[in-house]
This record gives sequence, structure tokens and C-alpha cells, in this order.
Amino acid sequence: MEASAASVTVSVAIAAVLWWIWRTLNWVWFKPKMLESYLRRQGLVGTPYTLLVGDVKREYSMTTEARSKPIKLTDDIVPRVLPFPSHMLKTYGRTFFTWRGPIPTITITNPEQIKEVLNKIYDFQKPNTFPLSRLVATKTS
Repeated sequence: MEASAASVTVSVAIAAVLWWIWRTLNWVWFKPKMLESYLRRQGLVGTPYTLLVGDVKREYSMTTEARSKPIKLTDDIVPRVLPFPSHMLKTYGRTFFTWRGPIPTITITNPEQIKEVLNKIYDFQKPNTFPLSRLVATKTS
């Protein structure tokens, strides 16, 4: 009887670990790659998915590099203030996607598409923000 209880416990533990591994792989790799494939089939262009970090590391390095260079009064300020979106706009055009970790972010600059997104609030939901930011924003005023 003890051997069967131990084997059941081990089986449940193995099943739980396998379930956790599957969920993690799905969150970290399978779902982002599926979303990337879907976006590309829709005709969108963008950067390929990078495991866990997405484009955050690339955006940080471009921002650091842009701020380290001196700027003249006659220079264009957009590549200095927003280097990553500016680079993406030049590289991929007016509609593209980038990655915030395992979550794709679609950028559109066509006024008609922006109007459609803003009018359909239930189809295109805003990203979740950090919960404390709402608390801090309401308490400061």
C-alpha cells in the first residue's frame, strides 16, 4: 500500500512539473511565435521575437547611444528623443510591430486606422498598467 501511495505522489508531482514546464514554454516561446506568424500573415512587418526580452534590450541600447551623442540646435530631435520608434518607422514603414517581452505591440500611423482603433474600444483594448501607478497618480493630485 505504501508503494502505491508513493507512486501516486510521485506521479502527481511529475504531472505538476510537466504542466508547469508546458505553461512556461507556451508563455515564453510557443504563443509569441504563433502571434508573430499570425501578424506576418496579416501583412504586418516587424522585428523577430527574441526570447523573454523582445525589443526592450535593443530599445534601451539605442536610447543610451542616442543620448550619449551631442546634438546641435539644427539637428532633427526625433531620433534623439525616440530613437527606437524612429528607426522602426524608417526601417519597416508606417505600420509595424515590436515586442515588449513576449507581448507584441503594433504601431500604426495611418490616421484612418488610428480612428478605427479609437472608435472600437472593446475590440482594441489598452495594455494593462502597473497597478500602483493608478494609486500614485490619484494620490499626488
